[in-house]
Amino acid sequence: MTADELVPHYLPWTDFDAFARGGGGPALVRHLRATERSRRLLLLRGIIDQAAKSPEVSAPLPSPEWAWELLARIQQRAPAAVETILAHPYTGSWAGYTTRLCRQDVTGVCPFWVHLGHVHCLAAAAAIRAGAGFEAELPIWQGTVSLPTLGMVRLRTGETFGVARVSAGDDGIVVRNRHIEIRLPDDLSTETADWQPIRRITSWHGDRRLSIRLDDLDPYRGLYEPIPPKRLTALEVESWRTVVDRAWHLLATNLPDVADALPAGLESVVPAPAVAFRLPSASTGEAFGSAIVAYSDDSEQLAAALVHEFQHIRLGGVQHLATLHTDDPRERLYVPWRDDPRPLGGVLHGIYAFFGVAAFWRALTAAEPDNALASFEFALWRSASWRTLRAVHRDEGLTDTGRRFLDRIATELAPWQDEPVATDPAAWAATSALDHYATWRLRHLRPDAGTVSVLAEAWSRGDSWPKLGQLPEPRTPTPVPDGSWIDARTDLIRLRLGRDGSTALAERGPQVPGATDADLALVGGAIESAVDGYRRLLVTNPSLPTAIVGLGLALAARGTGPAARALLHRPELVRAVHRILRANADATPNVETVAAWIGRFTH
Repeated sequence: MTADELVPHYLPWTDFDAFARGGGGPALVRHLRATERSRRLLLLRGIIDQAAKSPEVSAPLPSPEWAWELLARIQQRAPAAVETILAHPYTGSWAGYTTRLCRQDVTGVCPFWVHLGHVHCLAAAAAIRAGAGFEAELPIWQGTVSLPTLGMVRLRTGETFGVARVSAGDDGIVVRNRHIEIRLPDDLSTETADWQPIRRITSWHGDRRLSIRLDDLDPYRGLYEPIPPKRLTALEVESWRTVVDRAWHLLATNLPDVADALPAGLESVVPAPAVAFRLPSASTGEAFGSAIVAYSDDSEQLAAALVHEFQHIRLGGVQHLATLHTDDPRERLYVPWRDDPRPLGGVLHGIYAFFGVAAFWRALTAAEPDNALASFEFALWRSASWRTLRAVHRDEGLTDTGRRFLDRIATELAPWQDEPVATDPAAWAATSALDHYATWRLRHLRPDAGTVSVLAEAWSRGDSWPKLGQLPEPRTPTPVPDGSWIDARTDLIRLRLGRDGSTALAERGPQVPGATDADLALVGGAIESAVDGYRRLLVTNPSLPTAIVGLGLALAARGTGPAARALLHRPELVRAVHRILRANADATPNVETVAAWIGRFTH
């Protein structure tokens, strides 16, 4: 194909609009995958061309050009083998990471030649998939040799870095270095002492099939930089199979359109260790098709996490075709799903991801009206994504395409705000949202210093109603938090609304990281005990974020009042004034008293 015959990738507006509304189907995902293939080829060729300018950077391995020639030979013989390697998510991670090393002229986690030499691993894996005879030299890292999409060879040498030779022919596949020779099994899905294959999970629901690699080996499977292998046990793999099977059943049953598209966009899951009462997950735009997901035996939360990451994957692919915002890395915006301020690009990703999450919980709520936890999650995330969308819709950093993206999401998301949700889950969702925003304000907003000083002086004079006019609202957050915080109360709410409800809260609630006795009392409905508990915490530490906001929630639960209003809507101002009084006054008032005073003239 000549340069004149090359056809650029583009996304028609009809496809873009369908994608923004959460649709588009598998055809759109395959189009995005084709775009990623071209992008990776360009990055790969750029890395090879850059290395050719300084041949010494490849040593002790051959030039990367050799790997390119092997890939070209396999492309002629078995193009599907090369396509598998190019589609592999961590080919994208490696290409992005190594390109940055080239541009910045830095070493990375390993010596540069090891990172550069991974291209030989990619070419060798393609050749093995094609059944071709070949010889190649590959980098060794911590006694292992990676064959992406296939597995890992364990050479058991004492060298951190080195070179191995791999050959494939009529007598099979042999990997050797100067210490040892290993013959791989004929069936590469068979595990031996020296060969660890990538395991695969395949789930069916009717005629819908999900087949993913459970990749605990590839060195470029991490978010930011290469990481060593972390092999799961056979029992852990079976636990993953079980929960993925249940999650796939939920998705195929409740979100069939998403279930049709998701297998085209999610081909690899990196298993992460379980986190108590949480299911964290992550993905990166460079690793299209991959998600890092912590283990959980909760299939509903796993299904939501898979949808969440699938949304990120799709948006990451679209952003290689469309510009949604200007390049603005400032961490300046509040989002209800993160504890820190976020840049505009991260906010757009979050809106789309949690729009998808809300869609899952909405469908599950419709299918299971008595599922209080599903109702809570739907109420929480429909509101969170909607409020955030409206907050950034007029942001100057959005392009016209970015605003169109939000408009199309809004056509789906807006009607959900009026759909009925059971009273108790809806109330707890509102409490959780208020808790998060108040604590974020307390940790990341700094009140006007002049206002704080005037209020402290007014208190010291005994003024009951300072004549300040409208208090200035702090607008620019700082990414440096003032005080630590774990969102334990929302974890407790999920226990209360989940299976076994109050029993689970009583038995497992004390195990929630960061949960205090006051938190347990608040979520358990013992409001007066919660008020007393937070007051005691503030005697010990008057600046503690969880106690300041917790007291506001507890006071609000027994009726609105000026103290609750100030603690929940201007907590950063209450704490700042109290700190000055604490430093300068002989008899320091408690936080609640200062909050009640400020609450008289603030809203």
